[in-house]
Amino acid sequence: MAKKQPFQVVYEDNHIIIVNKAQGILVQGDSTGDKTLLDYVKQYIKDKYNKPGDVFLGTVHRLDRPVSGLVVFARTSKALERMNELFRKREIQKTYWAVVGNKPEKKTGKLTNWLVKDEARNIVKAFDEEVEGSLKAELTYRYLGEINHSHLLEVNPITGRPHQIRVQLAKMGCPIRGDVKYGFPRPNLEGNINLHARRLYFVHPVKKEPIICKAALPENPFWEEFLELEPEDVKTENLDFLY
Repeated sequence: MAKKQPFQVVYEDNHIIIVNKAQGILVQGDSTGDKTLLDYVKQYIKDKYNKPGDVFLGTVHRLDRPVSGLVVFARTSKALERMNELFRKREIQKTYWAVVGNKPEKKTGKLTNWLVKDEARNIVKAFDEEVEGSLKAELTYRYLGEINHSHLLEVNPITGRPHQIRVQLAKMGCPIRGDVKYGFPRPNLEGNINLHARRLYFVHPVKKEPIICKAALPENPFWEEFLELEPEDVKTENLDFLY
């Protein structure tokens, strides 16, 4: 029996490919030497299109290893350059689902912090004021509801800093379920954290058409319970919720 791929293709054309990444998979290589999402998607393209030699695939952005959800790759250097420009100009709306153990004080809000990454420990610290070497990080969130003493937040990062959502929610007093690195009291059995890159919206950099993608939740009974909390404006793909 063939081994199940650690991703699902959500959107694909000659310029870009968007996949739903399983938790536990690296997007790009690190010191572990483990096979990466980049490797898996390159192999998928090579097999599907019978491409000889190396396959070009550019990494546009990343997700942390324990996080699941949407990842965009560019299939040409032109698309990579243009996608990078969309991210740089913040012309891509990204929406995450985060399950936290504590209910936030406000049902909607904007968080602004200054982040400093400790490269040696691979951990980020959040400050309320600018400090030496810090980068400004901003996100908005809204509270979607509670199931079994866990709370679902919809999060829209404005900036794209390493570990940003994880550390900013923890700083607010709402660490993500399973994220012991940032203060949740116990790990998840699967080794993941309950943070999922749920939706992406942007204008295609070559075709100039609006693209909206939604990543199915991980096949996990815990996650699937939260589908009933998805707002009606999202279920009907009304783009007003993105603004």
